Amino acid sequence: MLAFLSPLRRGALSAHATPLAVSVWPSRWTARNLQTASTAARGTFASLRDEDLQKLRQILGAKNVLTPQEVETEELARYNRDWMGKWEGRSAAILKPASTEEVSLVLKYANDHNLAVVPQGGNTGLVGGSVPVHDELVLSLLRMNAVEDLDQRSGIVTVQAGCVLENLDQYLAQHDFMVPLDLGAKGTCTIGGNAATNAGGLRYLRYGSLRGNVLGVEAVLADGQVVNSLSALRKDNTGYGLPQLFIGSEGTLGVITKLTILCPPRPKAVNIAFFACADFDRVQRTFALARQKLGEVLSAVEFCDRSAIDFVLKREAGTGVRDPLEEKHPFYVLIETSGSDGDHDEQKLHNFLEAAMGEESTVLDGVVAADETQARAIWRLREGVSDAMTTAGYVYKYDVSLPLPRMYELVEETRARLKEAGVEDTAKAAGYGHLGDANLHLNVTSLSGRDDKVHGLLEPWVFEWVSQAHGSISAEHGIGQCKPNFLHLSKADSAIQLMRTLKSALDPKGILNPYKVLA
Repeated sequence: MLAFLSPLRRGALSAHATPLAVSVWPSRWTARNLQTASTAARGTFASLRDEDLQKLRQILGAKNVLTPQEVETEELARYNRDWMGKWEGRSAAILKPASTEEVSLVLKYANDHNLAVVPQGGNTGLVGGSVPVHDELVLSLLRMNAVEDLDQRSGIVTVQAGCVLENLDQYLAQHDFMVPLDLGAKGTCTIGGNAATNAGGLRYLRYGSLRGNVLGVEAVLADGQVVNSLSALRKDNTGYGLPQLFIGSEGTLGVITKLTILCPPRPKAVNIAFFACADFDRVQRTFALARQKLGEVLSAVEFCDRSAIDFVLKREAGTGVRDPLEEKHPFYVLIETSGSDGDHDEQKLHNFLEAAMGEESTVLDGVVAADETQARAIWRLREGVSDAMTTAGYVYKYDVSLPLPRMYELVEETRARLKEAGVEDTAKAAGYGHLGDANLHLNVTSLSGRDDKVHGLLEPWVFEWVSQAHGSISAEHGIGQCKPNFLHLSKADSAIQLMRTLKSALDPKGILNPYKVLA
């Protein structure tokens, strides 16, 4: 870490920032303002009968089939309710397989008897994709959590879909590798769910998407057929790239049970810096300068506006969390470098700082973490935004990608829209996200709770604005039960029709995660 840097404001950087408190990812299943985003009527699926339960218990064992009559309400809610407390289904049973064979037997039985199924991992999604809409069976993969193999020469790992992301990363750390993915929900989300939603996250700039790092997938189709495309080869040009069908499909085409992933070496040197900028133009210029000066060691570039930081500081009041800079500023940029040579990386960071605080004049103030504790604390300011805004009221979350020059326009126009409607005092907007891939997270928190007026101001206006700006209505969260009616704003009719054709071919009865993705 750059503990040697001297303080500088308008040319000074404090390397000895007071450490901030670090929080962990919370588990929260408490009901609050529940709703069902999907307006789809229940399909013509069968209802679960006693004889179905008997057969499923024969397959999985009695203790691995839970029904509402047998389980405490909160235990059941864990599988039926999303973590934000927005959407809740009424699953007839929770199924807990321990192997691909058991998943296959369950799906074959469900398909034969026309029972709808929702595949589920850690249930940390933000679009209601992993919870039932009606009474679908929940197929929880959490028992399938083993790391089966790691090639310590190539860094290719074979892992079961229910392995928690943080657990996988800790396992890889013992062998000097890392998962090419990092999320705020890493302590709860599963690698299979990450792949099924093609999760993006904080390491996208350096390592790209999961699509580029997952080499192979084992998946079970709706009829129970196991598709073994579990290649451990980086190059395999033999026909269709079948793993790509399941990555990002949100469990609508098949249930991912295993994956092979190419994992990069764990960096030996990591530096974290946190800067203040006067406006979003300087945020963009800081990003461009970081790419130019830091090059191959640049691993993350994140931004937050002041409103986002204020939500975190308010939520963490009394815990030791504080603003690392003495004065408030409109925008903040977090930069991470990672590499194998600390001296080399520190010199590159020093050159960047000289340019950013000097001739380029893109930043006003900043700190560089002096140790790992400070680095985690600075990351907490960025990663804590989503949770802070969720706990402050009822939050409307939008995950979009836009041309970089227009990223923050959406936040500004949202605030103007709320002000014009006279709700700016109770509906607060904040913008933050991943500069490296132009992914904006627009959050609007209604401090007074769920508000239909605020919702009406935001939807479909936000999605239409993004479409007109040539962006995507979902950068990394997926479609789920939240956005099927807006899919046409990001996909051509011909593309949507091809998606329907694939769905019909692989799941002709439509039992896999119904009411999601395709309206």
